[in-house]
Amino acid sequence: MDVLKRLFERHFHRQPEQVRPLQGQLGGSGRVIVRLAAGATTAVGILHAVREENLAFLEFSKNFWRHGLPVPEIYAEDLSKGAYLEEDLGDTTLFEFLSEHRKGDVLGVEAVDAYKKAIAELPRFQIDAGRDLNYKVCYPRGSFDRQSINWDLNYFKYYFLRLAGIPFNEQALEDDFGRLTRFLLTADHDYFLYRDFQSRNIMLRDGKPYFLDYQGGRKGALQYDIASLLFDGKADLPPDVRQKLLDYYLDCLAGHIDLNREEFLQHYYAYVYVRILQALGAYGFRGFYERKPHFLQSVPYALKNLEWLAANVRLPIALPALLDALASMSESEKLRGIGEAAHGLTVHVFSFSFHRQAPADESGNGGGFIFDARSLPNPGREERYKKLTGKDEPVIEYLDSKEPVHQFFANAAALVDASVANYLDRGFSSLMVSFGCTGGQHRSVFLAEQLAKHLRSVGGVRVVLKHVELEKMGR
Repeated sequence: MDVLKRLFERHFHRQPEQVRPLQGQLGGSGRVIVRLAAGATTAVGILHAVREENLAFLEFSKNFWRHGLPVPEIYAEDLSKGAYLEEDLGDTTLFEFLSEHRKGDVLGVEAVDAYKKAIAELPRFQIDAGRDLNYKVCYPRGSFDRQSINWDLNYFKYYFLRLAGIPFNEQALEDDFGRLTRFLLTADHDYFLYRDFQSRNIMLRDGKPYFLDYQGGRKGALQYDIASLLFDGKADLPPDVRQKLLDYYLDCLAGHIDLNREEFLQHYYAYVYVRILQALGAYGFRGFYERKPHFLQSVPYALKNLEWLAANVRLPIALPALLDALASMSESEKLRGIGEAAHGLTVHVFSFSFHRQAPADESGNGGGFIFDARSLPNPGREERYKKLTGKDEPVIEYLDSKEPVHQFFANAAALVDASVANYLDRGFSSLMVSFGCTGGQHRSVFLAEQLAKHLRSVGGVRVVLKHVELEKMGR
């Protein structure tokens, strides 16, 4: 961390007072990401050992910044140490915002509008900024070419199909892969392909989208990125919403190029398939091979999307062996078991007052966590905060500025993360976490909100949040 502290001091001319991690224990990134702060001044620091990825991210960021695209400003860098410092875009991802503004399959207007704002920016990356981008820094390939597609398809074959025990004819599947690859490459692929354009890589600050994690970008087809966003597994967008957002993207795209919609759509669902297969390969590698079972909790969402494609889409090429393997996946008892576990764990998060009884566990399982936040700095002691709650921005800023609060939350989240991973692995259905403070209005509410947001960003669980005292106050 010393190199990040030096970069912070070099840029802001003051030493950071706080350094805290921004990734939960269930994350899969190989990077170390922290927030550094000195008073109200904050920045995000990244440590990553892959020089080529760092170079690509920094080069792309500077290009996008010149084009006025909403990406983090790069404050300082030290490539020799695999470190760079960038603008802090806050804590709210598009995925988290979606989770907070949906009830089952019904998405709030706010969530759909947030998606539209993100989608409106995509052609600016793909076309406007892509024209003068330095593709020589792309890693590991300069374009989403035959080799790139082969890597993704074989990733799926060896790390998902093979490890999940799904039967397939190797030669017949390779023949299908060849046909699919040749067809994908008939689409115009002279644009910037973001590569990982999905809801967890889009931040929302003051209602505006900002974009991260494009270090894997390269030349490619327009269809890939919008397919990544709309068929992002855990986002679980309803089909009618996906269609409306696709139509909106095509309208935006038509403002940048002379668009042939029929030709675009001819290739679109083939790119949807290859993106889902790539994601399944990643889930299999992390889950089956590296034995991190929480990654497998994304599998049911991918299967749901594949089942929808099988029922609603007919590709212009024959892929009998691949489609047979996908059908076998849907029928697999092993994968169905993963699905039951994924939908079975609910984490109930409460805030309450120690003047009253702690919330009862209505699941009948007993146990869970009760964290006592009364040792933390209390904003309720100050007149300006007395009528506010832990959901109000002034209180959030007050508590967020206190190092003991960060330490308390980090320790609590670590305990909860460990239980969540274990419960998912063992197929448990319920976990209860309660935060108590004196009045149940400030500290406990803040901590419960933070944990709910953290768990929603991790995914694989259903989060139910309840503020006992605030409900009594009608807030």
